[in-house]
Amino acid sequence: MITQTRLKPITLFSDDLYDNTPILVKSPLNYIGGKFRILKQIIPFFPTNINNFVDLFAGGCNVGININANAIYFNDNLTFLMDMYKELKIKDIDETINHIYNRINQLELSLTNEKGYKKLRNLYNHQKNPLDLFVLVAYSFNHQIRFNNSHEFNNPFGKNRSSFNDSMKRNLLNFISRLKNRNIVFSSICFDSFDTSFLNGNDFVYCDPPYLITTGTYNDGKRGFKGWNAEEEKSLLNKLDSLHRQGVRFALSNVMEHKGKSNELLKRWLKLNKHYKVNHLNFDYSNSNYHTKVKDKDSSKEVLIINY
Repeated sequence: MITQTRLKPITLFSDDLYDNTPILVKSPLNYIGGKFRILKQIIPFFPTNINNFVDLFAGGCNVGININANAIYFNDNLTFLMDMYKELKIKDIDETINHIYNRINQLELSLTNEKGYKKLRNLYNHQKNPLDLFVLVAYSFNHQIRFNNSHEFNNPFGKNRSSFNDSMKRNLLNFISRLKNRNIVFSSICFDSFDTSFLNGNDFVYCDPPYLITTGTYNDGKRGFKGWNAEEEKSLLNKLDSLHRQGVRFALSNVMEHKGKSNELLKRWLKLNKHYKVNHLNFDYSNSNYHTKVKDKDSSKEVLIINY
């Protein structure tokens, strides 16, 4: 039986990140489909008073890390990613930074040292040190996270493209600071197994699942973790209907159309649930995949669907 740790509500921590002019914290990960660029569009749609906030498909955590709530739940079925976040929250910041630079110096990691990168990749795949995963991501192609069916990290080296640069370090430090100052629990549970029975009308669930009609590497299910298909999409939509009946507020990020494809399943669901509101956003994924051409720039229709 899968168990989930529950957090007791606490008094919100007050810091300059939330005083008058909120400062948005960016994830240190370049996660495919990450929502940092459109946070200023989607957060105004969110409720202002949230007790428990559930980020059901946390990914890079760009959304949840910027939410004001008494308790924040980060969930993602990529276990190793959640292990890394836990480590970042628990360990002293100096210890984390020292570990990163020790690895860089030890293996002479650089923009051009592919041999050193592969040594680290082999080390991580044998030891699964959560902080080594972060260093790997820093030097991997496009800073992406990819595993094979044996749960071995297999993203190629980001030659002349990726490194632990000043921008990534700054994002990491801000991200860790926010992690440490928030009441957060991490879980690695498939979305349909996540227990939402403790939620009520004071809570909020945000869903940013893999998009059915896009080509993200997380969709295919060929990396040892559950992929995404029409059955998964149906299961999520059913879960959202259940949350609505339970009186729980939710928001779903998705695309209605993408590069000539149409999400008919999503459109049929919306026709059956006319009480859900569809908010169209100004965003495209032309930079999410290096294969995407300029002519496809306006081909995605991003939406935020809410039930309140």
